[in-house]
Amino acid sequence: MCWGCPVVDFALSDEQQLLRDTARALFTKECPPSLVRDAFYDVTDAGPAAARAFHDTRLREWAALGDGPLVDLALFLEESGAVLAPGPLWVSAAWALPLLRAAGHTEADAVADGSLTATVAVADATGRWEPGDHDECWFVPHLGEVDRVVFLRSGPSVLVVDAAEVVGSPIEALDRTRPLARVAVPAGSTSPVDPAAVADATDRATVGLAAELVGVGRWLQEATLAYVAERVQFDKPVGSFQGLQWKLVDASLHQERASAAVAYAAMCVDADDVDRASAVHVAKAAAGGSARHWARTGLQAHGGIGYTWEHDLHLRLRRAYGGDHLLGDADWHRDRLAALLLD
Repeated sequence: MCWGCPVVDFALSDEQQLLRDTARALFTKECPPSLVRDAFYDVTDAGPAAARAFHDTRLREWAALGDGPLVDLALFLEESGAVLAPGPLWVSAAWALPLLRAAGHTEADAVADGSLTATVAVADATGRWEPGDHDECWFVPHLGEVDRVVFLRSGPSVLVVDAAEVVGSPIEALDRTRPLARVAVPAGSTSPVDPAAVADATDRATVGLAAELVGVGRWLQEATLAYVAERVQFDKPVGSFQGLQWKLVDASLHQERASAAVAYAAMCVDADDVDRASAVHVAKAAAGGSARHWARTGLQAHGGIGYTWEHDLHLRLRRAYGGDHLLGDADWHRDRLAALLLD
């Protein structure tokens, strides 16, 4: 025991427990696998239309979580990630909304009440998620499902544009439930924003995305453990084989660490703690690594059935790898963490 270390209480309050239970019930009832598969398989306008309809009818009232504590938003996004809920809730509430607030934009309230949705365009062609003056922005999520695009430019500054006026082209990505696009940066007047506010918005988006990945990992863990308990080989459940058990234990430890890291990072951001920068990097690296770890382990444990498109495992595998690379992959965040520690 480290007697000098502070005690961190990860227990949920009654209100937070109610929020998580409500979110889990909502997504379990209203977001069946068929809805996710419609978003994945339908390459026409019907896919985005189904995602937008789900947001407008089921998620609109929850967009206000973007104005509240990050801990609450992370709890909701974890449940969203577990079912791969379609739509732009993460990018709109966790990233675009705080940027609009920082810029004092008149449409921030509309994004908060869910009547408008927005995405963020910042990355360059190399995948550098920092404000710049490049002519094109890459890896813009959910472009076809939102009303506004918030361009994050050098300065830093923001440029808010009607999504219908943005010229973009889809990027072929592994995870088609989260479509990405390349867009040309339009001309227009920008609004300066405080660099600290931009950093805060990026931290919120990063931890929110990490929370989604924790949900993805949890689904993979639960589905895999249930399968190995019922799959029989040589008259024994395959989960009783020691060669598989150590893989499952190892992956479960990764999941526990990721869940704790995301919870701690959310609390650090809410409290503006001195550990927030390192905590955010640890959370994203841990969540991305854990989701990818469970994707590999789950695929192997499911055997042949895991390789079929009819099984929902491949949808989580795609989100695990795709989500890990958004806003910097695990290796990038470990490099940033090392730089913080060495400096």
